[in-house]
Amino acid sequence: MNRRSYKKEIKKSSKKRKILTVSLIIVASLLISLSTYAAYLTKKAESAAGNAFEVVEREKTPLRPEKVEPINDNISILFVGIDDSEQRGQGDTNSRSDALMLATLNNKSKTVKLVSIPRDSYVYIDEVGYKDKITHAHAYGGTRASIETVEDLLEVPVDYYVKMNFDAFIDVIDALGGIEAEVPYKLLEKDENDQRTVQLQPGLQELNGREALALARTRKLDNDIERGKRQQMILSSIIKKASSASSFTKYGDVIEAVGDNMKTDLTFDEMKSFFEYIKGGLPQIDTLTLDGYDDMSTGTYYWKLKEESLEETRDILKSHLGLQPETSNISDNISDTNNNYAADDRH
Repeated sequence: MNRRSYKKEIKKSSKKRKILTVSLIIVASLLISLSTYAAYLTKKAESAAGNAFEVVEREKTPLRPEKVEPINDNISILFVGIDDSEQRGQGDTNSRSDALMLATLNNKSKTVKLVSIPRDSYVYIDEVGYKDKITHAHAYGGTRASIETVEDLLEVPVDYYVKMNFDAFIDVIDALGGIEAEVPYKLLEKDENDQRTVQLQPGLQELNGREALALARTRKLDNDIERGKRQQMILSSIIKKASSASSFTKYGDVIEAVGDNMKTDLTFDEMKSFFEYIKGGLPQIDTLTLDGYDDMSTGTYYWKLKEESLEETRDILKSHLGLQPETSNISDNISDTNNNYAADDRH
């Protein structure tokens, strides 16, 4: 090799080393930034979780004699959407539940079963000692009455609860950048201020918080069962969006959005346990419905639950929680929509 060629090789080698060095610096900087951001989010989330933490004082249920831990055990969470916002100002004790969904999480299979309870379901409410619409339980006795009523109805323990008002629901979805949802028909629905300002066309589309709330609330063109299915779809879409890699940088906004509009008895460490359910992508979510029929015999509308459907749902939830052996006759009550939807997104 002559001197000129040798100098060229030296320059080329030096250039490669510079590129490699710069690349390593960039990668290191990104890792440091991500680590710093993750630490920042953790601190922020811990603070938000602390503000949202609220234990409900109630007698220990015989359905769950021992305390459970999400990281090790099968658990249940009751999601309570209350019929209130800052504009409405009804307050926590006077508002009704606009949505009630119980999720059971199986720690071994990392699967979720999600049952929506129609708000007009005619059930026994121990708080007042008679039957009424389940939506009224929260107005009678707050979160505690809602939890106890659901336990009496489904005969499974409610281990934890998460309660949000309209404002929190809207802000969380907006912080995630919206969600994808199927709008079944053209609608003009009320917004969080009870003004009919939300207009939607039918079809699969991206919805912001206000639009998702309108879709979750509407029921004039069908019924409470379809409304419950829409709420299940929306919750599944939120989980899907939150578990996607693209949402990592939005977590700070999501945490900020929760603010004072969410209450839960989950600690920050318990919340972190649920990351195990989304590490491999969106978990399998099976949705269940409580069949029933319209009843106006008293002059007031109620949704009367069919005992056979109720018993089947109880068996499914008990089996999923490991409280009884697996049942084989469970397929008729489970919606395949979210089964397939979730399976497609698993890695």
